[in-house]
Amino acid sequence: MDQGRGHRKTRTGRVVSDKSDKTRIIIVERSFQHSLYEKTVRRRRKFAIHDEENRSKVGDLVSIMETRPLSKTKRWRLVEVLERAK
Repeated sequence: MDQGRGHRKTRTGRVVSDKSDKTRIIIVERSFQHSLYEKTVRRRRKFAIHDEENRSKVGDLVSIMETRPLSKTKRWRLVEVLERAK
């Protein structure tokens, strides 16, 4: 079943590396209640994202969207910079 462009996954995360050209590394953090112990658990995941115009810098809060594979590790692209680093 084709989901199309309107149903792609989106995430929000913080840029931690901008050393590569057109590529950024971001960390997406999520928190949830543990099912048995009911403690809040925090999980972090790194994503390599495609940033065509090199718009984002380290510390920026960005929104990303799932896309076709662009390289071995890149499957996400930058949608917008939500907040600039201070």
